[in-house]
Amino acid sequence: MKIGVLLPAYNEEKNIRTVIKDVKKYLPNSEILVVDDGSTDRTNELARQAGVTVLRHEINKGKGDALNTGFEYFLKQHPEVDIVVVADTDRQYYIDEIVKIVKPLQEKKAEFVMGYRNWKKVPYANAMGNFVWRILFNLFFNTNLKDTNCGYIGLTRKAIKKIGRVRGGYIIENAMLGDAIRNEIKIKQIPVSVKYRKGRVSHFTRMFFGILIFIIIEGIKYRLSKI
Repeated sequence: MKIGVLLPAYNEEKNIRTVIKDVKKYLPNSEILVVDDGSTDRTNELARQAGVTVLRHEINKGKGDALNTGFEYFLKQHPEVDIVVVADTDRQYYIDEIVKIVKPLQEKKAEFVMGYRNWKKVPYANAMGNFVWRILFNLFFNTNLKDTNCGYIGLTRKAIKKIGRVRGGYIIENAMLGDAIRNEIKIKQIPVSVKYRKGRVSHFTRMFFGILIFIIIEGIKYRLSKI
């Protein structure tokens, strides 16, 4: 199975070369795509120097649009790619664990793989927010997921087509999970490590309530569709 790795990036000149180097190390035969989402630093230049394909948004559109650009590229330009892994370029997640995301997809045990974090190693505010989101999501969608907001994701080509256009903002992961459930896509979760940069809890209140409201609205829609 041919693997594509989608790396959405915004002002990640400090990390982009290391991330690309690690992907090449752990998935040496993968097709790597960086979607530069309007960076104002050297992200674009350094990614190109690293010898991978780079697509650029002239202005910052957000991660959702970066994912849509990347998924469309793989679907249209690389029909041989059967699996696409999404890995953030801020090095919050560890690239050496990318093989764990890929394995269930290769073995056809899942069509959609999302990592789940060890909540004991997550800052308190993040852990509590995720606890509330997770409880509500599982309640509305009748699931037993361990994490509904992890950005380390792998999908089969078929799953990408079924999910369709990714919605942007803070709700990306919840929206993708909800769409996967509606389309009866087989989901599996894999434990992943995570590291948080100090002081990265900006806009948390807005994010918390934005995701909370989204889950409630989408959850009610899902429940009504089952009546």
